[in-house]
Amino acid sequence: MNLAEHFAEIRQRLIKSAVVLTITTAISFVFVGRVFDFLIRPAGDIHLIYIEMTEMIGVYMQTALVCGLILAMPFLVYQIMMFVSPALTHQEKKYVYIALPFITLMFAGGVVFGYFVLLPPAMKFLITFGSDIATPQIRIGNYIALITRMLLVTGIVFETPVVITFLSRLGVVTPMWLSSKRGWAFVGAFIFSAILTPTIDPINQSLVAIPLIILYEMSIWLSKLVYRRNTKIVPVSIGNA
Repeated sequence: MNLAEHFAEIRQRLIKSAVVLTITTAISFVFVGRVFDFLIRPAGDIHLIYIEMTEMIGVYMQTALVCGLILAMPFLVYQIMMFVSPALTHQEKKYVYIALPFITLMFAGGVVFGYFVLLPPAMKFLITFGSDIATPQIRIGNYIALITRMLLVTGIVFETPVVITFLSRLGVVTPMWLSSKRGWAFVGAFIFSAILTPTIDPINQSLVAIPLIILYEMSIWLSKLVYRRNTKIVPVSIGNA
């Protein structure tokens, strides 16, 4: 396809993605009340407030949009994969289809990890820090924005093994290269955990860094598995040629 045809395809897929995102956001708006109960639970007994007339409307729309984005994630990823599919072989397209459900599962796993492991100590620290000096009055807009951002980030980070496995299958990265960067990955995991977790407690930071390290090691193992398959397939094709 020429450049104009590529732009036309991008526009078509963006329109489809926008329609699906609008539908999932509208569906999510119906259940925003239940979502609020789910998101506010880590705050404990803290009383959330709003100080602007339109703040709650904005919070409702923001929450519905985030939920709609999560629900539409498989379709959005599928549209991205279909856009790049002409550059992939038939075998590589098969691995794309295989990876799609794992992308969804790993994202959901990251959100669950963030909600049950990361949020409780983080919320406790933020709410109680300085409470002996001043009474905390948390705006619901600030609270929901922080919660949704942390859950989305942990969900995206948990996609690492699937993405690296797919890149290894395409030959973009190798297990040898990943192993050589292990030390940097470990340091980066603790730096990222220090940025993501608002607490200065090394135990809470380790609760985030250790799973990140495990995910990286899992990525190396999966990359080796895919790389071995490649080394077995390539000599056979050369011999047949």
